[in-house]
Amino acid sequence: MMCDKESPKKPIVNNNKKKKKTKRGGAKRKMTVEQTAAYKAVSEWVFLDRSNTCSSNSMSFVDAFLDDFGVQWYQPKEKLVFEFHCHTTCSDGFLSPTKLVERAHQNGVNVLALTDHDTMSGIPEAVAAARRFGIKIIPGVEISTIFYSRGDSGEEEPVHILAYYSNCGSTKPAALDKFLGDIRDGRFLRAKNIVSKLNKLKLPIRWESVAKIAGKGVAPGRLHIARAMLEAGHVENLKQAFTRYLYDGGPAYSTGSEPVAEDTVQLIRETGGVAVLAHPWALKNHAAVIRRLKDAGLHGLEAYRSDGKLSVYSDLADAHSLLKLGGSDYHGRGGQHESDVGSTSVPVLAVHEFLKVARPIWRQAIRNILENYIIDPSNSNLQHIIRFGRTKTNSPLSAATLGSADELINQCLSSWLSKEERENAEFETIKAELSQVIVIRRQLEAHVEST
Repeated sequence: MMCDKESPKKPIVNNNKKKKKTKRGGAKRKMTVEQTAAYKAVSEWVFLDRSNTCSSNSMSFVDAFLDDFGVQWYQPKEKLVFEFHCHTTCSDGFLSPTKLVERAHQNGVNVLALTDHDTMSGIPEAVAAARRFGIKIIPGVEISTIFYSRGDSGEEEPVHILAYYSNCGSTKPAALDKFLGDIRDGRFLRAKNIVSKLNKLKLPIRWESVAKIAGKGVAPGRLHIARAMLEAGHVENLKQAFTRYLYDGGPAYSTGSEPVAEDTVQLIRETGGVAVLAHPWALKNHAAVIRRLKDAGLHGLEAYRSDGKLSVYSDLADAHSLLKLGGSDYHGRGGQHESDVGSTSVPVLAVHEFLKVARPIWRQAIRNILENYIIDPSNSNLQHIIRFGRTKTNSPLSAATLGSADELINQCLSSWLSKEERENAEFETIKAELSQVIVIRRQLEAHVEST
């Protein structure tokens, strides 16, 4: 009788019931009150274009429902996907900014921070492409630096720091451009030194091959050299090039003219950016690096990867009161070992904390940039305001086509600052002063044309 009761049929029926119950419950993704508040705040920023054209009452990002016990839960209406770390052909990626944005769209990405190595040249193209899909672009850059250990050893270690800016970019564009340009110049020298070392190791590589792979005007990196090694038949794959020759301290490794890590963090802060330590798990002495960079003003560190949260770095972030972020570090090289763009799940609570720190910094930076144009209404300062901004028809703004100060602020910043932020007393004053500047510029241009 016991055997009859334990026949296979009964467990199968029970399993089906369990599956049905799980499916019914799993259809709703429950959020706590704290998660719901964070989700609403993040969604409002992500979809500012949408919320700026709708009344606040008509915008609802979550649904409320009661479970079987009468407890109220909340469910997001739309899944939010963030990508805070990725690369294009403007540095060592394989996809153009347009192709990267298209892939991000295919993967459901809502917000994408483009963080090419030591350059922001791909951002205008990414912004233009992103407008077609409603993706918000955070202008970013991954800066190559050197960290020097204190004491007798004097050891140095390469450290990469991510910088995130508003859609008006840096408050000191000339200073930041020169800073990044010097690093790129050093990357050329570094790449030539690596090629020279490889030739001495009986692995001949032609500099022309590396330069061609990198592309016109792109500072070559180790990945470009690895691709040249693969083409020359010296390695079986890109990973082998790094594990055998190009890894930090490897037989063909070389440094460039990277700035000091602490100085870089301070520069990011001074130019209106948010500084986040990239891939701390790749560091030899991550505890010392994090401690010293925190003292220099670091805002956060990467603690999330496509394979989940790394508890060690999450705990270190908590211990130093740092933000926790993460991204795929997508390069588009393909292969089963590369994380796809948008594949890193950063909790909405972590994104909310990031925006709580970043948005005031960006808002102040935007204000400073606009005020600088009022003081010096030159074309270069105007281009600084609109360098990453586009009109709704996707055509660049110019001094001649500006209708008013409202248009300048609304067209460039409506997806970045809320209606309340743009209409507060500070920005109202700025708009009034901008209106005077624009009128004067029009009069001068009309006078020049008539003479």
